[in-house]
Amino acid sequence: MVYRMLLTRFRQLAPVTVAALFATLAGGCQHYVDKPLNPGQTADQLLNRTLTAPDLQKFLQENTGRDFAEWPPKSWDFETLNWVALYYNPALQVARTQWAAARGSIITGAARPNPSVNFSPGYDFNPAAGAISPWFPGGSFDLPIETAGKREQRIAQAQWLAEAARQNVFVAAWQVRSDLRQALIEWDAAGRRGQLAQALVSTQQRVVDLLQQQFDAGAIAADAISTARLALVKAQADASAAQRALGQARSHLSAALGVPASALGGQDFSAAQVIPGRAFTPAELESARRVSLQTRADVLSALDAYQASQAALQLEIAKQYPDVNLGSGYLYDLGENKWNLSFSVELPIFNQNQGPIAEAEAARQTAAAQLLTVQAHIIAQIDSAAADNASAVGAVADLQKFNAALQQHLDSVRAQTQAGAASQIDYQTALLDLDSSQLALLDVQTQAAVASGQLEDALQVPFANLPAVQNDPSKPAPTPSHE
Repeated sequence: MVYRMLLTRFRQLAPVTVAALFATLAGGCQHYVDKPLNPGQTADQLLNRTLTAPDLQKFLQENTGRDFAEWPPKSWDFETLNWVALYYNPALQVARTQWAAARGSIITGAARPNPSVNFSPGYDFNPAAGAISPWFPGGSFDLPIETAGKREQRIAQAQWLAEAARQNVFVAAWQVRSDLRQALIEWDAAGRRGQLAQALVSTQQRVVDLLQQQFDAGAIAADAISTARLALVKAQADASAAQRALGQARSHLSAALGVPASALGGQDFSAAQVIPGRAFTPAELESARRVSLQTRADVLSALDAYQASQAALQLEIAKQYPDVNLGSGYLYDLGENKWNLSFSVELPIFNQNQGPIAEAEAARQTAAAQLLTVQAHIIAQIDSAAADNASAVGAVADLQKFNAALQQHLDSVRAQTQAGAASQIDYQTALLDLDSSQLALLDVQTQAAVASGQLEDALQVPFANLPAVQNDPSKPAPTPSHE
């Protein structure tokens, strides 16, 4: 009678209990939300980007501290354009999503093993005579317990890897800055080259016209004017090439900013010209290099990866110690209520996790070697960039002196021409020499700007901020909390 009452009560409560359990589990679960991508819509978003968007204005105000009462600004400087590139450039968004994925691994590492519930009804095919019923319902509950701080080491490893991913965002941000600088150098050089090349064509044309007059008068031979005409053809070809280079520079600048080329129309980038840097003294270079070897984002990322490898090794060492499983069971056996406790542990007899420990130790050595490799690469990069920068700055200074001498010569020939002591062809030839020298000066100035940018990339500190950083170098990132 008692058994029938319990069995009836169990049948009444079992569906409710199971339903409540599943409702509780379902309430804590996340559900998949489909987010399809439409290539047409994403393409429209890219093509509709502008440098006049209100959202861009708000972003720049928040990050630069400027008011931008006039929007868009009359002219764009390099640092403001750098923030534009950080806002639009898709490469940085990829790094951010990778950082978000790394942060998600912290949640994974902090997860505790779930307990388990087992329902095990049984049936006795040979019940004793007079038994109440051959059915005997039963169940058990199992609670796994991790030991030796395995969870803490998983969290530590995930936190260090997330910090390394965060530093990679800075690496990507600097690459965006580098690409923008290079595009602006190309843009500026292409525009100036077009103007100088056209001036050279005009001067060369005047020389040809003057020689043609002399040839018509029988004062010179035909080969003299032929040489000048060939020079004119070459100058015209160079001017056409300069126009094509300007179009390519426009495309590269729009790509660096992350906007379509049409968004550049009507914008003034004259204030964004990148001025070549100066040659550093050995003491300044040594100080800057030491700062970079400790604070560059890729160094900090490699250091964080090494710390993660240490946490991984500690985790594998902790796995030598087995986890514990605590359990409890209940069985209603032919009118008798039976309850039991269980304790289980894996016996580390045949192996003590030696293989994974050896692998983790090797991974730690690899991470240490990777840090040294990164720093060695930085030293070589800084030394090479510093040498190129010093050489380029020196070449600019030398050619500027040569140009000044040509300008003085041109002024002298002009005065002589006005006094009748020199011919107009002498004056145009002197002007032609100066135009050609100015094109050569533009080339070395462009090389100096590129070399200066490469040195800034090697240091990964804007030149304007370098004195402050040298006086108070940033320390490596603090140890992330493992709580």
